[in-house]
Amino acid sequence: MAESKQGLRKPVFTKVDQLRPGTSGHTITLKVVDTKMVMQRGRPDGPQPRQMRIAESLVGDETGMIIFTARNDQVDLVKEGSTIILRNAKIDMFKGSMRLAVDKWGRIEVTEPASFTVKEDNNLSLIEYELVNVVVE
Repeated sequence: MAESKQGLRKPVFTKVDQLRPGTSGHTITLKVVDTKMVMQRGRPDGPQPRQMRIAESLVGDETGMIIFTARNDQVDLVKEGSTIILRNAKIDMFKGSMRLAVDKWGRIEVTEPASFTVKEDNNLSLIEYELVNVVVE
C-alpha cells in the first residue's frame, strides 16, 4: 500500500500519427489550424437557459492533423492559432473517419504557443475505416 502513494505519474504525450480508432486516454499537444461552428442550438424555454454548441476544429502537430470535436464550453477554448493540451482525449468514429474528442473525464488546457509547425499533408480524419467482424472458429 505504501508503494502506491508515490504521487502522480508523468503524462505520456502521444503524437497525432500514433492515434488509432477506438483508443482513449491520450494526452496530446496540438495547434489549432482552423475552427468552424457546426451546431448552435439554444433552449431559452427551460428552467435554465442553456445553449448546445458543437464546433469542429482542425488541429495538429508535427506528425499530422485530425479533426477535434469541441462541445459547449470547450468551443471557447479552441481558437484558431492557439496551442492546446488535451488530457484523457479519446477517438470517436464519425461516418467511418476518426474524430478526437474530450468528454467529462478529460480536460482542455490552453498553453503557450508551440514551436512546431503542423504537418498539413497527413490528415487522419480523411482516412476512412470500415468495421470488419472476424469470426474465430
